[in-house]
Amino acid sequence: MAELSYRPWRAGDDQALLQIWGDAEGPAAQQFRGELAPDAGADDDGGWRRCVVAEDLGIPVAAGVVYASALHPQRLWAYVEVARDHRRRGVGATLLRRLREAALTAPGGPKGLRTKTADGSEGQAFALASGFAPLQRSRHVVVRPGTLKLPVFGDGSEEQSSQLVQDLATGSVELSDAVGRYYTSVHAWDPPAPLSVGRAQQLFLSDAAGAHGAVVLRAPAASAFGGAAPASKKGRLRAFAVSYASPLAAEPVVSGARGDEQPTEVLLGHDPKLEPDDARDAVRGLLALVAYQHPVLLEVDDSMEALRAAVDPLLAGGLADQMGPDTVILGD
Repeated sequence: MAELSYRPWRAGDDQALLQIWGDAEGPAAQQFRGELAPDAGADDDGGWRRCVVAEDLGIPVAAGVVYASALHPQRLWAYVEVARDHRRRGVGATLLRRLREAALTAPGGPKGLRTKTADGSEGQAFALASGFAPLQRSRHVVVRPGTLKLPVFGDGSEEQSSQLVQDLATGSVELSDAVGRYYTSVHAWDPPAPLSVGRAQQLFLSDAAGAHGAVVLRAPAASAFGGAAPASKKGRLRAFAVSYASPLAAEPVVSGARGDEQPTEVLLGHDPKLEPDDARDAVRGLLALVAYQHPVLLEVDDSMEALRAAVDPLLAGGLADQMGPDTVILGD
């Protein structure tokens, strides 16, 4: 093999590389391929990015990209992909070295790198051999309808149930605040930038984000004048479930009494101020409700302790299904 040459990304490289690479090796690789693009400065649309292409006799065979994330600014995302017949020849290592050099010029000074790959993949092995270490692990889990017993909310009356379980507009300030604080709490391993209510609404609850509806679980209403006085305000929000209109036709299909049905993608979380037992109880109860008649698809990170407490026993008992391998985020 002749010595390879390296250059910045140019128009048309995507088509040339796709012909050589073939199908992406999983969702993470597919997502990263979308980031392969010309270099961009901090003031350009899309943020700061550097992309390097490796050529063999003038033909692109590999590429790597490093780019900034406004949501998680403490590290830069990095990705390298090499054609199969050029692997284990030092091409990936050379690309990563060049990306690390480019990262030294990122806005705000040098930052560490992070990447994402399927557990057990060649990409994970390459990252570990290159000095990356696991930061977080996540799974996509489908919970089948009716696998959790529906809890009794309050005294079981319609009046109390309607006070404790409520539909909430996705534009709600209360919901946006809860979602933003929950996201920050479960990403302490890679702290996000401060999330204002407006920013949280835009990222997770807007039409552009695909948010379709929301239901919340509240604590019993309390009186502002003590327990002897009538309750005068709604109870605090304990947990929330946000559903998303799925654009994916290739989602798993769950068979059941109602026939084949695609699961609804749901973001399920809780007020991070809750005590651990209260958080687990709230999340389990809300999951039982939203998955009572229809299957739901959840992304479960290891850092989501309350959600894991509800989902892990279902997986162990064969009452929920994991879709694909674990996804691992690694950082250097």
